Amino acid sequence: MQLAGGKVQFIFAGKAHPRDQQGKELIHRIVQAARQISKDIPIVYLEEYNIDLGKMLTAGCDVWLNNPRRPREASGTSGMKAAVNGVLNFSVLDGWWIEGYHGGRTGWAIGPNADMVDMESYDDREDVEDFYQQLEHDVIPMYYEDRDQWIEKMKNSIALIAPYFNTHRMLREYAAYGYLTAPQFT
Repeated sequence: MQLAGGKVQFIFAGKAHPRDQQGKELIHRIVQAARQISKDIPIVYLEEYNIDLGKMLTAGCDVWLNNPRRPREASGTSGMKAAVNGVLNFSVLDGWWIEGYHGGRTGWAIGPNADMVDMESYDDREDVEDFYQQLEHDVIPMYYEDRDQWIEKMKNSIALIAPYFNTHRMLREYAAYGYLTAPQFT
């Protein structure tokens, strides 16, 4: 796939836990790869991720890419915040996106539904291939050639996700499933 020509840029941000050596190594590999292909695809890694940077990113990008290795998504709250701002999500169907994805109306799903495959033996390369295919044939063309459909998806993102993924739900579920049903210790 050729992404040159200024059609796509990737912005990575995040922070590994100080004792997460694998996370630190992954960040290092991203930065190294970005340097190698910087003439073809603009890629930047924003260091020192914090709440202020997260706020700017979730409000100021066009597509929120989240591609955890299934079934390892912790929660996906950044994708929820992006969706409330009209950002379209592009993610594997894991974590919150299983509920947030509405058949392509709120963004794109990478790979199969989680209930369609054995996740223990799943080959991540299928997700990689699906990601590139959709980016080239669906996401990029829609962004540049069908702004009306893009804007409709943005509106759907806000309308279908914001009322459901919010603080009211979080507090209600914490109370119902965390506090009221948690074992009582004396």
